[in-house]
Amino acid sequence: MTQQPDLLHRFVFEKYEIRGELVQLADSTREMLSGHHYPKPVQLLLNELMVATSLLTATLKFEGSITVQIQGDGPVRFAVINGDNNQQLRGVARYDDVIPENAGLHELIGKGHMMITIIPFEGERYQGIVELDGNDIASCLESYFKRSEQLATRIWIKSDLTEDAPKASGILIQELPNHDKEQHAQDFEHIVTLTDTIKAEELLELPAEEVLYRLFNQEEVRLFDPQPVAFSCNCSRDRCAAALVQVGKAEVDSLIEEQGEVKMECDYCGTEYHFSAEQIEDLFSDKPLSKEEKPGSLH
Repeated sequence: MTQQPDLLHRFVFEKYEIRGELVQLADSTREMLSGHHYPKPVQLLLNELMVATSLLTATLKFEGSITVQIQGDGPVRFAVINGDNNQQLRGVARYDDVIPENAGLHELIGKGHMMITIIPFEGERYQGIVELDGNDIASCLESYFKRSEQLATRIWIKSDLTEDAPKASGILIQELPNHDKEQHAQDFEHIVTLTDTIKAEELLELPAEEVLYRLFNQEEVRLFDPQPVAFSCNCSRDRCAAALVQVGKAEVDSLIEEQGEVKMECDYCGTEYHFSAEQIEDLFSDKPLSKEEKPGSLH
């Protein structure tokens, strides 16, 4: 089967006050995972988080970004996906050496929470925190919508790593604001019941139009033009240089003395940036550095 591009599809039901989103990812998940040696359960977790973040960013009504972060006391201490209204996504996880095979969400995270931070390019940021009470990322995200936006929302997320080709897909069904409450509950439950019939292989493999037809062929669905989704890291040599200035010359000089250079590696994409002793001197004397372009970890 021909590989489908990574796309987010928005749709509405003409006869109901209900909207939906469907996202299918392959290249973006593969790029996020490449360069890392995550155990399979961690890969699946990041894939599902990427789908969740894509669905969340699609609900933004302004230009800005969203960070979906999970923290806990389990083997996976930290996992995060950053995304923006242009569906540019990146992610990383921190974990202990031993990860139980086929571990689920609670085995990976332990006791923890999901933190969702929304940052408009103009205006105040908002942060919501949800305890990891659900059995998976989808149910935790549903709790977030119920508490923060008070809109009935159902989410389905599927992920697969068959033949080292990671794929992840998801559907969001949500009531529209200002709906007619008397009729709406029955309509919403009807659409949820139809969506519940989706099979993992259908959501992961079939084109979005065919998925929606199989689910809602008896309904009037208006499908909007899709939006491309991509892995994108905004690291750069200039950002690394700015981080070194923040660290201070004394500490940077000590690294030069120990290692002969300063190496910084991006946690998200793995790109390395090297700064020689001469370049460090130029940096702290306000001389421009070379224009090689990709914040990172200091080594």
